[in-house]
Amino acid sequence: MKKHTILLHPLGKELVVNDMTPLIDVLHEFGVEFPCGGKGTCGKCQVRLIDGKIDVNEDHRRKLEHFHLPDDRRLACMSYCTSSITLQVDQYEHIILADETDFDFSPECGVGIAVDLGTTTLVTQLVDLTTGKVLAVETMLNPQVKFGADLISRIQAGLDGHSTEMTLLIRKSIGRMIRLMLKSCQQLPGKVVLVGNTVMHRIFSGSDLTPLSCYPFQVEDPGLSLFTPAEIGWDFLSGTDIRFYPSIGSFVGSDILAGIAATGLHRKEQYTALIDLGTNGEIVVGNRDRIICASTAAGPAFEGTNLSMGMRAVTGAISSIRLVDNKMLSSVIGNAEPKGICGSALIDAIAILLQQDLIGIFGEINSGEESIPIDGPIRLTQKDIYEFILAKAAIAAGLTILSKKLSIEISDIQEIYIAGGFGNYIRIEHLLATGMVETTEDKIHKMGNTALIGAKMFLFGNGELAKEILDKTSHINLEGFPEFQDIYISKMILK
Repeated sequence: MKKHTILLHPLGKELVVNDMTPLIDVLHEFGVEFPCGGKGTCGKCQVRLIDGKIDVNEDHRRKLEHFHLPDDRRLACMSYCTSSITLQVDQYEHIILADETDFDFSPECGVGIAVDLGTTTLVTQLVDLTTGKVLAVETMLNPQVKFGADLISRIQAGLDGHSTEMTLLIRKSIGRMIRLMLKSCQQLPGKVVLVGNTVMHRIFSGSDLTPLSCYPFQVEDPGLSLFTPAEIGWDFLSGTDIRFYPSIGSFVGSDILAGIAATGLHRKEQYTALIDLGTNGEIVVGNRDRIICASTAAGPAFEGTNLSMGMRAVTGAISSIRLVDNKMLSSVIGNAEPKGICGSALIDAIAILLQQDLIGIFGEINSGEESIPIDGPIRLTQKDIYEFILAKAAIAAGLTILSKKLSIEISDIQEIYIAGGFGNYIRIEHLLATGMVETTEDKIHKMGNTALIGAKMFLFGNGELAKEILDKTSHINLEGFPEFQDIYISKMILK
């Protein structure tokens, strides 16, 4: 078959592909985003054609015109390689949180591997079970991003017949990461622990995604999944015990189970909360007696999916904004020109615009215009601000409802841990200024990748810690709470 070369600038990467290879199949691992799953509806997979030719059909041309893209731009999801080409790919530097937090453990012999299988990113760590020390780390984008940025897109891809492909893809990718870590290790791991949300769990396991596509979004058996290396194509791990830890309920997966372990919430006398502002938006409230959790529809706004100029925390994304001499100053990932705005900066922007009276408490732009400038070409539209308010209200309502289920007030929660892909980069004062979390600054703690911390804790023992948490934890659907609509609407105010 005829071959072509793709040169990626400024990465210095050279790919050799077959004729008519879809660019979506080869560019996802280099940071090109496909939030809409390759449907051409979001315009965020654009690349610059520096040299060579990419044919454009009528549908592709209409999309380029719709997004007002210059002649040298192409949508990767609608492009095929029919000749040797050179592309400019800027979205490469990603913020992926690996973790080396200390935790209590009882020493064991050998080494183990902890895996945080996230919707967007993957992290693996090789751990010395005698000392708890991290011996090696690998991180990468989840290759399933070519099927869409969010969980609904992945579920739809599964229903459309791509389940097996997604399963093989994720198993192969994690297997490759594990191989790389073991190059410097003289022994094979005795155990591998994986955690992730329910959709990631079922895709990795090769399970049916249909139950998560419709109400009440429950699976019959969200329990512990055990694998042999041969079952998942990891024959190089002969004799290794491989465990994907159980989900708690609905979309709340073992990543949150691990997060509860990491915070120690399950053993605290005082009420404590964990809020994960990642792709799925999960909330946990409880103490050593009882724990309740739920998921919210907050992720797409904070991940940039539903914003006109939103993007994940990659090169060119505005990651934070501060007010200096009454002017907004932005920090951009990779010290590049700003191309969009990610979740942490979105919170900053809303808080500052509110402080400057440029928007009102209902999110209305006070000038009457349809958008407001942030930095250079980056603007927030009226729709973007309303998207933020919907996400903010979902988190605030969720925290309120879980507190009510425990017969407490939010003020009774003594500690609130913020986790998630961009949780470490949020300015707490701006978070509070939007009314997303109605508490005081001293109660909020940023904890980074709690899923990975908990996964490492699960490497020790035989599952007793997870069982202890599951025995006192329950999941609820927020929409089923009688006062949900009233509470949700009441939180759609910026204050």
